[in-house]
Parts: sequence; C-alpha cells; structure tokens
Amino acid sequence: MPWKRRPFSGRDIARALNIADLREIARRRLPGFVFEYIEGGAEDEVTLHDNRGALGRLRFVPPTLIDTSARHLRTSILGRPAEAPLVIAPTGLNGLLYRDGDLVLARAAARAGIPYTLSTVSTTRIEDVARQAGGRLWMQLYVVKERAVARDILQRAAASGYEALLFTSDANVFGNREWDQRGYRRPGKPTLRALLDTLRHPRWIMGVLGHGMPRFRNLEGFLPPSALTPMGASTVIPRLFDATICWDDLSWIRECWRGKLLIKGVLTVADAERAAALGCDGIVLSNHGGRQLDSCVAPIDVLAEIVRAVGARLPVLIDSGFRRGTDVLKALALGAQAVLLARAPLYGLIAGGEPGVERALTILKGEIDRALGQLGCNSVADLKAELVRRV
Repeated sequence: MPWKRRPFSGRDIARALNIADLREIARRRLPGFVFEYIEGGAEDEVTLHDNRGALGRLRFVPPTLIDTSARHLRTSILGRPAEAPLVIAPTGLNGLLYRDGDLVLARAAARAGIPYTLSTVSTTRIEDVARQAGGRLWMQLYVVKERAVARDILQRAAASGYEALLFTSDANVFGNREWDQRGYRRPGKPTLRALLDTLRHPRWIMGVLGHGMPRFRNLEGFLPPSALTPMGASTVIPRLFDATICWDDLSWIRECWRGKLLIKGVLTVADAERAAALGCDGIVLSNHGGRQLDSCVAPIDVLAEIVRAVGARLPVLIDSGFRRGTDVLKALALGAQAVLLARAPLYGLIAGGEPGVERALTILKGEIDRALGQLGCNSVADLKAELVRRV
C-alpha cells in the first residue's frame, strides 16, 4: 500500500515543516470570518489560484557537479544590503490577526535583515513601528479621495525614517471579494453563525479583543470613530480606493516624498517603461494576491519580458502566490531583485506571534538555501534565466 501524506495536525510551530503547516495552525486559531479575510480572492478566485499554478508551471534545469559549499543568501535590495532576497509585503488589519501584529512582523523582519512594509490600513501608528521595531522600513500608500490623508501619511513616514514608498496602483476600484463577505449579514455585522464560531476561539478573543478593538491608527483624525475599527473595514476600505488615481499623481507624491519610490501593481511592459521614464526607483509586479481583478495574469508570467524591457534601468520586484523557497528562486532567476511575501508571514504571525513569523522566514530561507545549492549556485547573483523552463 503506497504511503499517503497526512495533513498537518499539530499546534507546535517548531514542528511545522513548511508554510502549508503554518497555514493549518493559523486556520484553527482564527474565527472563520477572520481567516477568510486573509484567504479570500476576488469573485471566482481564478487569479488567486493561478498565481500558484503559474509558479508550478515553471521547472528547473539544473547543472551538475558544481561546488556550492560557499552558499549564502545575502543580496542587495534597492541599493542596500539584505540578508535574503525577501521583503515582508504590506497587509492591512494585522492587529485583528494577532495583538500588535504590525510590530511583531516588523521586529521579525528587522532580525532577519530584510525590509518590512507597513500598510496604510495598519493598526499600528507609523511612528510606533519606527520607534519600537527599527530595521529597514517601507511604507505602502493608498491614494484616497481626500488627498490630505495621503499627504499626512507621506510626511509622517518621511519624518520617521522610512526609506521607501510603495504606491499601490491597482487600487482604483475595490475588488469583489465574495468569500470574506459571507460571514456578514450586512457590512460590519457578522452573522449569528460567525459569532458562534468566534466563541469557539477564546484564545483569539482574549489575545486580540481583550485589549480593545484594533483601530486604523494612521487614519485617525480623518475618519469618524465608528469607521476606524476592523468591523467598519467593509465600509472604510472601499472608500480608500479612488477611481481618479493616475500617473499624474506621481508628481505631487514626489513633492511630499524624497525617499525611494516604487509603483506596486505593474503588469505590462508599457507601464514598466513609463515608470522608468518618470524616474521611479523600482516597480513591484503584483495582482494584489488575487484580491482585485479576477482572471488577471500572474506576475511571474510577465516577469521575464518586463525585466528585458526595464531591468537595466530600475529594480523589478514581485509578489503574489509565493509559498516556497523554490518559488522565490524562480522569480530571481527570471530577473526579480526580491520577492514580497504577504500571506506566508501572516500564517506564521497567527500561528505563533513573533516566533511564528521567524519560523516562516526560517523555513523559506532554508528552502532557498537548499535549492540554491541544488541549482549549482553559491549566491542569488548566480541565478540565470536558463535555469528555468516553462512547461
């Protein structure tokens, strides 16, 4: 009888062998409607699933008999050294997943020697993350209808020493995320079933709600108090998306921001070339993790052509769907400077707080190191496009 793999059933993060194991621990620790907020994609979730499928369609073609005993993961991201080719991506409402989730993620990133990106809709103030976590800090920006909100965030991030700004460009219209709406009978009002399920998670209730409802700390002063909590997110976040955002917005962003500027959400050669021509310091190929436009191309599928077009002029980074070290190496081989991780570190956060995030990063770095050696490379700089083939 052939051996059959069993699903991970433990609760000890030290026993988690991969990101999928951490996801399973995380799933059991959260109420269903909260976990669905993390997992949900837009509409039929074609984009969400194809992000993984597109990475799976790439295969390695490894050379052999190469001494890889001097392997290391050190690299450069936006002109500064990093201990690994990874960045923790911006994710909102982290305080609803784990107490002080933004701080926990930022501290873990600082210890790992990689950048951390704070979201506009974080539940921790810009200044508090800078003061209490340190490390390399990047700021994500949604340009909202009231431009004073964005201007305030930019000025505070600059004053707090954030080195880079990720201007999210695919946020003109809010995505139709049906899955994470099913736990509500109307905006901000969970169904009876969702409330009963929440009572089955006393650790989450005490750890998160026991210290007060998390709030959108960086939007205080611009929104009414009732709109600042995660329960109001279904009404607040769609309002942050502004259909008028366009390339012209880069000019006034530059007036407020003198640090590195990256556009997140690029998926075409034409947009990449325009970003380079306008003097952007980098781009992030992204389809918002499958949470915006459904049936959208996977970033990994357009990476090589975009790198060929602009890679000599500005760094190209990428996100959406990365769960394995081999996924990361595929992107690096095709020309990405670094990979932004979103759900993977969040699973670690929920599963075990700071040690859980560290476990997620340790797993990924271990997988990167091992596969790097199997590909005959001693550093990420040795990776070349000919090591990857699409099937």
